Amino acid sequence: MNQDQIQRLESSFNLLAPRAQELADRFYAKLFTEHREVRTMFPRDMSDQKQKLVASLVLVVRNLRTPEKLHQPLVDMGQRHVGYGTQAEHYPVVRDTLVAVMGEMAGDAWNDQLESDWKSAVDFVASVMLEGAQQLTASSA
Repeated sequence: MNQDQIQRLESSFNLLAPRAQELADRFYAKLFTEHREVRTMFPRDMSDQKQKLVASLVLVVRNLRTPEKLHQPLVDMGQRHVGYGTQAEHYPVVRDTLVAVMGEMAGDAWNDQLESDWKSAVDFVASVMLEGAQQLTASSA
């Protein structure tokens, strides 16, 4: 990611951060409405899960300028997600749902460039998580 993308991601996240709980609520509501098949992968009480989502977003945004600091936490997260039943095809679903909710919440501050930037950022996160999943799968074989 270049510096302009990072700046846009940071600025847009700063706009949404005060409404982080609403972001998590809306994200999971939309995910479970549009992709009911993934609901069983999550606990009944979503309180902790919603906090984990927000914490993960904060971790990523705070480290966009030092992506090497993200590598191991994202590998570890990818490995944990194997145990939840996460498959590679779930990552684009999560990306598209998250980006759509961000766009809805940002309103007029959102544009095609931000949508593209966030999709790229989430794809980066997913690629490292999938690397972790593949490492775990390979070591188990």
